[in-house]
Amino acid sequence: MRKEDCFYLGKIVRKHSFKGEVVIKLDTDEPELYENLESVFVEHGKDLIPFFIEERLLQKGNQLRVRFETVDTEQDADAIMNSGIYLPLSFLPKLTGNKFYFHEIIDFTAVDVERGEFGIIKGVNDTTAQPLFEIMNDGVEILIPMIDEFIKEIDRKGKRVVLQTPPGLIDMYLS
Repeated sequence: MRKEDCFYLGKIVRKHSFKGEVVIKLDTDEPELYENLESVFVEHGKDLIPFFIEERLLQKGNQLRVRFETVDTEQDADAIMNSGIYLPLSFLPKLTGNKFYFHEIIDFTAVDVERGEFGIIKGVNDTTAQPLFEIMNDGVEILIPMIDEFIKEIDRKGKRVVLQTPPGLIDMYLS
């Protein structure tokens, strides 16, 4: 499986027992959607390796304790410690309205209700306190905070994100 065809679900953060159990910290607001998983892809270098789950238990909100089929010892668990966990994009529940996954809006046209089209969304920076749209306009990067009040419409068919930004925000980058 290719990483491009998957989404990041979480990371193996610690061992739980001497029998190879590990704890995955899920990167989701709805961990209960993933408590009955039968398998996941574990990141190993640049590859994703399928691992089948024998036992699982959702605990402490977003932590999933698992025992994988081929991980029977503490040494086996050490070998996959801190690895990313991925699932195919087809596992994502469909979102509607103005809710969206970051990966699905890449290459959408950014449209401001006052200004019109002003660039193409090339990424989302979620390493800051407030996630930011990364929008390219003729080689100039425009950063727009992902604030619910700014997002007026996610037009999936037209591949557009319609925003209402504060006056002067876009001009600050383009002048």
